[in-house]
Amino acid sequence: MDAHIHKNKASTLEVANNDRKNLDDDGREKRTGTLVTASAHIITAVIGSGVLSLVWAIAQLGWVVGPVVLMAFSFITYFTSTLLADAYRTPDPVSGKRNYTYMEVVRANLGGRNVQLCGLAQYANFIGATIGYTITASISMAAVKRSSCYHSKGHAAACNPSNYPYMISFAAVQIILCQIPNFHKLSWLSILAAIMSFSYSSIGLGLSLAKVIVGADVKTSLTGVEVGFDVTGEEKVWKTFQSIGDIAFAYTYSTVLIEIQDTLKSYPPENKVMKKASLVGVSTTTVFYMLCGTLGYAAFGNKAPGNFLTGFGFYDPFWLIDFANVCIAVHLVGAYQVFCQPLFSYVELKCRQRWPNSNFITTERVMNVPFYGEYYINMFRLVWRTTYVIQTVVVAMIFPFFNSFVGLIGAGTFYPMTVYFPIEMHIARAKIPRLSFTWVWLKILSLACLVVALVAAIGSVQGLLTDVKKYKPSRLD
Repeated sequence: MDAHIHKNKASTLEVANNDRKNLDDDGREKRTGTLVTASAHIITAVIGSGVLSLVWAIAQLGWVVGPVVLMAFSFITYFTSTLLADAYRTPDPVSGKRNYTYMEVVRANLGGRNVQLCGLAQYANFIGATIGYTITASISMAAVKRSSCYHSKGHAAACNPSNYPYMISFAAVQIILCQIPNFHKLSWLSILAAIMSFSYSSIGLGLSLAKVIVGADVKTSLTGVEVGFDVTGEEKVWKTFQSIGDIAFAYTYSTVLIEIQDTLKSYPPENKVMKKASLVGVSTTTVFYMLCGTLGYAAFGNKAPGNFLTGFGFYDPFWLIDFANVCIAVHLVGAYQVFCQPLFSYVELKCRQRWPNSNFITTERVMNVPFYGEYYINMFRLVWRTTYVIQTVVVAMIFPFFNSFVGLIGAGTFYPMTVYFPIEMHIARAKIPRLSFTWVWLKILSLACLVVALVAAIGSVQGLLTDVKKYKPSRLD
């Protein structure tokens, strides 16, 4: 009898120990993220629709200012991402308490109204990015349809498919994927999306290089599009401002940096791994951006299109351009999830805290899914996430303007999320004395980025208003 009791106690203790082995230091499910998965998440978030507008942005700025602005955003993004990585745990960056979201990091390091400002900027960026990705994915899918039409009916055929059906198709896929419970289950999707982003960037790069080698009859200049020939003086100013916003959008991954860092294993220390992942992600994307931007400008000149992959026409090699556009669509499926999952988690957490006794919000029902196993379905998660996806596609249908939209998102979120909060938290954490040399140059950097962001936002708003005036909705067919 005693032996039986001791045996049961030993079994219970073994189960408890195994359970503890599957938990992290905060009692949550053990994180399994690595340098590879974090780098994939970053590349998925960074190399997105932003790369498609870089050729147009370089064309507005020219050979000198364009690459300089691109490199400046790259250095600033990497520098501030290292500051942000150290703020994941507080007060000690290695053994301190975890902060699971950007807002929690700001609350732990700054507090006060900064928390509300952070939430407003971060979640506005998430919403804007998912709308922008819906627009871009539909453009790419419609481009495949247009290419097939030209190939089968001839170049003189009227091939102008509406983007609306493709927005709806993209939304349908997202409704399914959005039921993935949390960000930690998305590593496979981010790795696939990162491969896709390399694929279409490489194709665009190769086609640009081929066009330059053949001898593209285009006009470029040190200052970009020329006043009096390509644009008016007023248009030059507005488009220059907007192009800065487009480049800023190409580097908006800081909004999800903390959420990505929260997927990493506890050892090696998360902040060290995240800094390496940021270096890998930002340097890799910058190389691609610089090559795509400069070679694309050399290929298209001052007449560069808003989406440089569509500028190669819909002729031969049509299959290669079709493949590139399919890669864009697949990549944006993953990028959409990277940006919407933190928003979903935040809203669902707040609702559970507000209504803890609601069965609709808190009850998890088990379903046996073939080839998957047990899947936990929550009715609130199902309804809320589906509603969100539908709302983003409706807005995308109303404002399907690629360049102006991404420029506005970039201008509105780059400064607060990538510059202001990381710098202010670093000053607070390191207790940097006011008016010291380090304090002054960090404040100058922050102020300079604020001015650039305001300029870019003004240009993007003006471009959006111009697009709205010119826009004629197409048929839903």
